[in-house]
Amino acid sequence: MNLVMMMLMFICMILMMMMIIITLISKKTITDNQKATPFECGFNPMSYSRLPFSIHFFAIAVIFLIFDIEIIMIMPIILTFKTSLIKYWMLTTILFIIILVVGLIHEWMNGMINWTH
Repeated sequence: MNLVMMMLMFICMILMMMMIIITLISKKTITDNQKATPFECGFNPMSYSRLPFSIHFFAIAVIFLIFDIEIIMIMPIILTFKTSLIKYWMLTTILFIIILVVGLIHEWMNGMINWTH
């Protein structure tokens, strides 16, 4: 027990010395206002917050998220093919694909996929 306490104290002492040395030799940086402000997507946070925003960028981002989640949901469907009952697997897979196709047709009809509108 005494040996464990001595080792613990030795490790803590080495850690404290390392922290002190790192603090002493680390490069000191002078923070200015530009470096201290958050940088978000190229917008200046000090300017007017209601800048015009491209709706095309927003639409593409939403469509990307939808199809990204689609891939996340398709992977378990593929992996569970051999371990589940075929008729229930086919029913859920076909229903999922129908929902995706209806969503794609809805986006197409509303012009969300057309970049030049």
